[in-house]
Amino acid sequence: MTADVWLPIPPDEIDGLPEGPDYRFWNGEEDFPADPADCAFYVVPYMKPSPLCVRPMGRMSNVRVVQTLSAGIDHVEPGLGHLPAGVRLCNARGVHEASTGELTLALILASLRGIPDFVRAQDRGEWLGGFRPALADKNVLIVGYGSIGEAIEDRLVPFEVAQVARVARSERTTARGPVHPLTELPALLPEADVVILSTPLNETTRGLAGADFLSRMKDGALLVNVARGPVVDTKALLAELETGRITAALDVTDPEPPAREHPLWRAPGVLISPHVGGPTSAFLPRAKRLLVDQLNRYVNREPLRNVILTTGASTD
Repeated sequence: MTADVWLPIPPDEIDGLPEGPDYRFWNGEEDFPADPADCAFYVVPYMKPSPLCVRPMGRMSNVRVVQTLSAGIDHVEPGLGHLPAGVRLCNARGVHEASTGELTLALILASLRGIPDFVRAQDRGEWLGGFRPALADKNVLIVGYGSIGEAIEDRLVPFEVAQVARVARSERTTARGPVHPLTELPALLPEADVVILSTPLNETTRGLAGADFLSRMKDGALLVNVARGPVVDTKALLAELETGRITAALDVTDPEPPAREHPLWRAPGVLISPHVGGPTSAFLPRAKRLLVDQLNRYVNREPLRNVILTTGASTD
């Protein structure tokens, strides 16, 4: 198999790549490393803007696999219509669970225990004591119970939460308990002290946390978004934050990043991290393992992992 494989990581830095393909390094530079028409396996640059990621896709007339290094695929969706039929789109399930799970717990604990206030007080040389909410004994609701949602629950367990409720697109049962369908979300929201969003961004979840969703959250609840910014209606969230009724911890925002003068920066009760759920020291070794496994499967004509969709396939 001699068709090109485009990698956003230099191939000589990845041990275990199978022989056969011609590996081309491209991480979003202006010049392509070769003719996109010769690319059979396209690994999308990580944490790059959507227009850059899809730029070569319209010319990839012979591509067979598009592999993202993110859990979400929304940044490559605009280019899918330009691909030939039969292209498999795969995501990076297994790469970001550890990092995103860690950040989710960090955001929850920092928000509840008032860490941002302590940092500001330290800058002023002020000793800021007092009682703060604990995560222990809280009811937690995870909206989007895929592999990242499961990893978040793994990390919640040692903190003695009262209970964890789980919501996904479809109802199912897990070893830890039931997963409720999205239709049951309105009844679950009023019971949750912490609501975590870890859903993919699609037409079902865009604007999911809108005015109705937010109004059902209990007084004093914390909203944590580690999914995508547009899952939350920013205008509706700002309206709730201004009342002081709920608080929020956001790793993603809409718009992203907010303009310097955007009111989200100054809204009361909000903690913002700059979309850093995935990019940590844990990313690169897991990304390399995924690529080695996928490319060995591809070369040996074995089933690929994490296939989200196939272009041209019926959605019925």
